[in-house]
Amino acid sequence: MDARLDRFGNALAGKVLKHIDSAGKVVHDSTLPVTTQELVKTRASQINGCGFCTGMHTKDAAAGETQQRLNLVAAWRGAKVFSDAERAALEPAEQGTRIADAAGGVTDEAWENAAKHYDEDQLAALISLIAVINAYNRINVVNQQPAGDYRPGMFG
Repeated sequence: MDARLDRFGNALAGKVLKHIDSAGKVVHDSTLPVTTQELVKTRASQINGCGFCTGMHTKDAAAGETQQRLNLVAAWRGAKVFSDAERAALEPAEQGTRIADAAGGVTDEAWENAAKHYDEDQLAALISLIAVINAYNRINVVNQQPAGDYRPGMFG
């Protein structure tokens, strides 16, 4: 399987990705725990069917994660291996990713639960992270970006 477009070799695609990458760097450098960030990116990527990003973020998370937690991200509600704070981030991540399905986006209950575990800057990072990973997922899914070749650190 080949991508429809060489998004790394196309100048316009490169400019767009540079800006999305910059937004992602701001989130990465925030106080939202990196482990939580990788769980959110993995879960949104699973929901969106983005193999490239799912592969990338499970590999990036693997350095600090157990295989069990990575395997259970898709079923986090029924798994005892996630903290209350991680669950509080995963719920709005799912709802924010499924906007078309959720008819209203993130519920007040999910937001209030997240606000119990994260300060305002972390919540801003969480919202931004949900938007950024969904943008990456859409680019990769539309482009049919093949999964499996990502190596941690290859983009920076």
